[in-house]
Amino acid sequence: MSLFNAIRAKLKKHFDRIRNERIKRNLLQAIPFWVASLLTGLVAVAYTKIFAVAEKGAAYIFQLPHHLLLLVTPVCFLIAWWMVKKWAPFAKGSGIPQVIAAIELATPKHNDKVDRLLSVRIIIVKIASSCMVLLGGGITGREGPTIQIAGSIFRKVNLLLPEWWPKISKRNMIMTGAAAGLAAAFNTPLGGIVFAVEELTKTHISFFKTAIFSAVIIAGLVAQAFLGPYLYLGYPDVSHLSVSVFLGVAVIAVVAGIAGSLMSKCILLIMRIRKRSTNQYRQLLYLLCCALVIATMGLLAGQQALGSGKDLMNQVLFTDQKHVVWYMPLLRIVGPIITFTTGAAGGVFAPALSAGAGIGSVLSGWLHASANDSNLLILAGMVAFLTGVTRSPFTSAILVLEMTDRHNVIFHLMLAGMVAALVSVLVDKHSFYDHLKHQHIHDLTHEKKPPKVLAS
Repeated sequence: MSLFNAIRAKLKKHFDRIRNERIKRNLLQAIPFWVASLLTGLVAVAYTKIFAVAEKGAAYIFQLPHHLLLLVTPVCFLIAWWMVKKWAPFAKGSGIPQVIAAIELATPKHNDKVDRLLSVRIIIVKIASSCMVLLGGGITGREGPTIQIAGSIFRKVNLLLPEWWPKISKRNMIMTGAAAGLAAAFNTPLGGIVFAVEELTKTHISFFKTAIFSAVIIAGLVAQAFLGPYLYLGYPDVSHLSVSVFLGVAVIAVVAGIAGSLMSKCILLIMRIRKRSTNQYRQLLYLLCCALVIATMGLLAGQQALGSGKDLMNQVLFTDQKHVVWYMPLLRIVGPIITFTTGAAGGVFAPALSAGAGIGSVLSGWLHASANDSNLLILAGMVAFLTGVTRSPFTSAILVLEMTDRHNVIFHLMLAGMVAALVSVLVDKHSFYDHLKHQHIHDLTHEKKPPKVLAS
């Protein structure tokens, strides 16, 4: 009996040691995610506040004599483009394609390439360039850039771990950072999770679900601690909807989905044409022409045609002015095409949402929809247009759902996303981000002599 007790005691001690080692290992693997999530939340809050200051600055400039806008906008665009070209070429544009490319390249063989897509330098240039574009009246957003910023933070934390620390998948770290970045940018935790599953990963979520959930929660809580438990848009009234509103949702989803895909196609076409030209003076001339077009749009159509478009969304959802003029959606589509192709940093999430809101606003007026039906059709336009760009219908629907806290219309929004995803394939089989991802990977892997990147 004593021998049996001795064996049992030894086995218990052995399994306790294994269990303690496993707990220690799990804790050590979780800590980098928590630290990176905390930093992501703090940086996202700082970026939000700087972005808001830039938007207020743009509104102030717009109130000055009009000839000043024709001067300030080109200067701001030129500075924003120069910062990207000089210090971080892969900070240009949205940032989401760069993160997707980094996930695909996240192997020891391509560490140097991933370092050019995600780094501290990227963070600084991304914030500075996008805010400069916004100050000049550019039609851009901070949500896509926040995702690249978050991916850079998570990667940097991973690189700083000592050799004895339990190894963490670089790919999972970047994916988790992207999800946390979206959650912090929009205050949409479910949207961050769905985005990671639908857009970023082809790996089964069970391998890193705990990391994503904890990262999204921590980054979101940090953002809320400083910004409050805000909704990105508020609470539009979508009660007492008509039975026939589903038909309107489908119609708007078709129009907005195709429009979103066409906008992406135009951006890609212009970028390909620009890439063929190596003449520096032509590049600068194009940049200045873009800036003057944006300034002229603001002078002729008003400030509503400039900026991220959040003011437009708030107007059509929360005031009696439900129906904008017919050409406003066109301007909200042309604006991102012009701004994005300048080569400066800036995202298309918010501009896409505002373009979709404009389409929903105009079409709801043509359909003589009631105020509440109009609100739903505007939300459906936002989901559909964003889906046309990203081809991520569930992410788009969940984002808009969480921005407005209108759970009673979840099926309407999912219908809009699914219809838009189906019709956008008629324009292009691949998403905007998919095309840009392949372009970034091609640029990195076919570069003869990549410039030396300083440690960051």
